[in-house]
Amino acid sequence: ARAQSQSTLFFSPSIYTKNNSNLLRRSYSAMGDDSGMDAVQRRLMFNDECILVDECDNVVGHDTKYNCHLMEKIETGKMLHRAFSVFLFNSKYELLLQQRSATKVTFPLVWTNTCCSHPLYRESELVPENALGVRNAAQRKLLDELGIPAEDVPVDQFTPLGRMLYKAPSDGKWGEHELDYLLFIVRDVAVNPNPDEVADIKYVNQEELKELLRKADAGEEGLKLSPWFRLVVDNFLFKWWDHVQKVTLTEAIDMKTIHKLI
Repeated sequence: ARAQSQSTLFFSPSIYTKNNSNLLRRSYSAMGDDSGMDAVQRRLMFNDECILVDECDNVVGHDTKYNCHLMEKIETGKMLHRAFSVFLFNSKYELLLQQRSATKVTFPLVWTNTCCSHPLYRESELVPENALGVRNAAQRKLLDELGIPAEDVPVDQFTPLGRMLYKAPSDGKWGEHELDYLLFIVRDVAVNPNPDEVADIKYVNQEELKELLRKADAGEEGLKLSPWFRLVVDNFLFKWWDHVQKVTLTEAIDMKTIHKLI
């Protein structure tokens, strides 16, 4: 295993088995009271396989998105999986935020960064060099969730700035345990949100984001932020945002450290 340095920061409030009919039948029978799950989310939860990793980000296996987000399985310590969070800025250096759709299994209707998802257990998204697999996945999901064409977000334009490890419950049943790649990109893009994934979008500047944070902390307007987004905001975002505006973002890159946020 590769040795990786780790830093501990604060937590803000807030093997491959090919699916066959028997396996799929067992998976669906395990759903219990999940029979009311939205059809799109059901497909994604059972068809998509996340990349399981250890705390040094070494690949150790894979499992369905469904299993990776069940708190009872997360608590076994065997469901840590790779994820990414995209922060997309326009040419005015405003950050694109999205509100997750009401049908999302984890953290429905919370506001978060531009796009948050998982590289999947497939060849194109397992490429380790310069986080290419993760960048490929980010390009895929920006199209899936926000309708942003691939040509608007070339993979070589993503800047991987760092990685963080966190765990967060969504409710009594679902949660997250992720090793999250933080990707920045500055592009003017065409946006056409997919309502199965996204309820709303908005661009914000730094002061507008601070006002959103204030409202979330005060419990105003029922506004909630995703825990991973809040972690990035409280630990990294504003200093990295300054680098974006100064066009010095490469000075902030630290892909050796895995920030363990507990």
